[in-house]
Amino acid sequence: MTKYKNLSGGSGVDKYLITDTSIKIQFVKSNKVYVYNHIKPGSSHVIKMKELAEAGRGLATYISQIIKKNYHSIES
Repeated sequence: MTKYKNLSGGSGVDKYLITDTSIKIQFVKSNKVYVYNHIKPGSSHVIKMKELAEAGRGLATYISQIIKKNYHSIES
């Protein structure tokens, strides 16, 4: 997984992994990895989340305000 740049300094996102059809995210206060894919929450959201992850800013806000608990699965 790639360490999230956290350019804003206060993100809850720790690491992420981008695949062809998904983004996997590990949050700062969790050992679990949340999987977001083209099925849930959908491809347009996953594309946006990938852009934010690579930019290093805005990902946690996007998840908390738009995606909420709309993830596909959780990996331990």
